Amino acid sequence: MMRERTQTGVMAGLVPAIHDLSSGAKNVDARHKAGHDGSRARRSRLTRFLMTLPAAAVSFVVSSAPAFADLKICNRMSYVVEAAIGIDDKAATATRGWFRIDPATCRVVVQGTLTADRILLNARALGVYGASPIPQSGSDMLCVAQDNFVIAAARQCRTGQAQAAFTQVTPTQGADGNLVAYLAEDSEYDDEQARLAGIQRLLVIAGYDAAPIDGVDGPKTQAALAAFLKSRGLSSDVVGSPGFFKTMVDALQTPSATGLTWCNDTPHKVMAAIATDDGKSVTSRGWYRIDPKTCLHPDVTGQPKQIFSFAEAVDADNRTVKLKDRPLNWGGDRQLCTRETKFETNEQTDCGARGFSATGFSAVDMSSSGKTLRFAAP
Repeated sequence: MMRERTQTGVMAGLVPAIHDLSSGAKNVDARHKAGHDGSRARRSRLTRFLMTLPAAAVSFVVSSAPAFADLKICNRMSYVVEAAIGIDDKAATATRGWFRIDPATCRVVVQGTLTADRILLNARALGVYGASPIPQSGSDMLCVAQDNFVIAAARQCRTGQAQAAFTQVTPTQGADGNLVAYLAEDSEYDDEQARLAGIQRLLVIAGYDAAPIDGVDGPKTQAALAAFLKSRGLSSDVVGSPGFFKTMVDALQTPSATGLTWCNDTPHKVMAAIATDDGKSVTSRGWYRIDPKTCLHPDVTGQPKQIFSFAEAVDADNRTVKLKDRPLNWGGDRQLCTRETKFETNEQTDCGARGFSATGFSAVDMSSSGKTLRFAAP
């Protein structure tokens, strides 16, 4: 999902990939291409169901097809995602989220036996994945909020809400009688592959060599996983536990003795960008979402000679937070190119002519191999 800012605000760089499971449309994770080529569309037929929302929401019944039970969203992606559901009956549209779903797991997002004209779906990757572009083909722009929400009239956003692209899905009836829709990558992982690819992706972000992210086990993945477990004082038994992805994400959101860590000590969402100088060119990349009171390790590949950082606090409407009429941001004097949408560029001249803005980054002292930057209000 893309979150735009005003002229002085920032936009997050997360765009969810949701396959319309009845159309065969192809979506590609443009950041990490996993090692499975080709794509077979999962085809399904939507039968009748009922969505029961809290009292603040609206319920819709519009189908005469036989009713089935709950609607589940199953995640066959290599990302931990947060999903939102939309119910459209032509007269009104309601949205509800966020439902956190680990790779290779399912979650009930609708209980009961209610029906609707269309079922819509949106998902976003956790902030720990940084600016990973997961393509989304949805054309319905509906309202969501940053935190858990229920919005009864989701086509006209209010304060604290933002538009996000939703994709129409047509769930299929599973063996348990429930309706199921899948979040899928072009790599077409099965559950086992999605889980392993999800572990590989988090290991790479943590700085361990588990590439390629392909859902295929091997010596590199096992060595990286063993090193991660040892560094955190964890036994191998935890790998098979239902909470292992939470364990990994929590580990990535705590300060590290190596690499760069951003920690958000403010009550606001912080959007951050990083730049690396390899001696030949400077590449700037953003945006990374850092939720309040959490930390994040931006993905830094190779061994750059210098690292630069910029961050800015934004409110619920993605406008820059100001204190005493001054933007609450953390940067410096090094002018590098950024733009309001997700970006990555190794050209740092003529920013404005190329559709970018010149933004002041600060150099990060990495001489001690590890650096934690804490963002706090003055």
